[in-house]
Amino acid sequence: MASRSAPNPLGPPHRARLLFAAVLIAAVAFLAGVWFAERTDSPHDTRAFDIFWQSWSILEREFYYDLPDERELIYGAIQGLLAKAGDPYTFFAPPRQASFDRQRIAGEFGGIGAYVGLNAEGQLTITALFAGYPAEEAGLQVQDVILEVDGMSIAGWTLEDSVARLRGEVGSKVTLTIFRPRDESRFSVEIKRARVELPTLIASTYDQVGYVRLFSFNDRATELLSDEIDKLLDQGIAALILDLRGNPGGLLDQAVSVSDLFLGEGVVVTQRDRSGHSTVYRSVTGQPAETLPLAVLIDSTSASAAEVVAGALQDRGRAALIGQPSFGKGSVQHVHDLPDGSQVHVTVALWFTPNETPIQGQGLTPDILVEETTGLDEGEDPFITAALEYLTAQLQEPASP
Repeated sequence: MASRSAPNPLGPPHRARLLFAAVLIAAVAFLAGVWFAERTDSPHDTRAFDIFWQSWSILEREFYYDLPDERELIYGAIQGLLAKAGDPYTFFAPPRQASFDRQRIAGEFGGIGAYVGLNAEGQLTITALFAGYPAEEAGLQVQDVILEVDGMSIAGWTLEDSVARLRGEVGSKVTLTIFRPRDESRFSVEIKRARVELPTLIASTYDQVGYVRLFSFNDRATELLSDEIDKLLDQGIAALILDLRGNPGGLLDQAVSVSDLFLGEGVVVTQRDRSGHSTVYRSVTGQPAETLPLAVLIDSTSASAAEVVAGALQDRGRAALIGQPSFGKGSVQHVHDLPDGSQVHVTVALWFTPNETPIQGQGLTPDILVEETTGLDEGEDPFITAALEYLTAQLQEPASP
């Protein structure tokens, strides 16, 4: 009896079906790959990156010293890419620097309790002290220059890196080497960091002249400034000093609404993008401080939104600018948060004052220049002294018929 073989599971019909399925899967995979590539791949020719990878390979293979870890090399490459754009405000911020920016916006961190900026020589200088915080209690003064932090010179450091060095865990200690221009002394002081909450403003009076120092243009700047002006008016002030020294800027809408507290109807600032499209921001009438004699204090660390306000008040003939030329940061950035906590900042537009003067790169020139700080009593502020002299003269002028 002849034996019968079992049916072959991979006979011709089965092989044909498997081949068809394999072709179908391959086609789907190919189409999916094309779809994914169109949506995720760089629009640039990836072959141009061959020399980048070759350079990296050579570095890893031949470099004598220890290399940073891979992530630091990648960050360096991104920083180089954005730096090549030639704009100081288009940059890559690694996670630590991005965290510093977020802390500044949140307004709370461990620090010494002082505002700092870079002076004309690029030195880290104290521009304001917070009452009751460690820097003031340690005897530091406005205009003190910080030369070293924990014995390390910070000469040539960026403002961000210097500030990051000053900050730390609440309760930790930091030793600062200080140069005091007033008496040309040099000394060291140990400060215990405290939890610092950034104030938006401080206010006081000089007889009939009110004084408000605005530290930043956060989302409550206009509300708080308006309330403070109302209080000062209730106290019977006849003039006002608006102090924008050391103010690094902030939100554009707050700069416009702060300007509106002092201006009638008209242009505050024009924003213009690379295509030439302009957006004009305007003020309206109806604010109680629109006719109050006004002096605005600026210095080399007044920047961005602070320059928008000062430029609008100067161009509109509303206030005298007193102090030193401002920083010259009149550009707008979009900030992109990346998955690892880093950020990419990209300049997308420029600001122009009501007279179409660009702020970027040139800043504002004060109407009254304040230069000398010598020959004054200890604790006397030459900027405020100049503003009081100006406003006193304004108040003594006979009213127009």
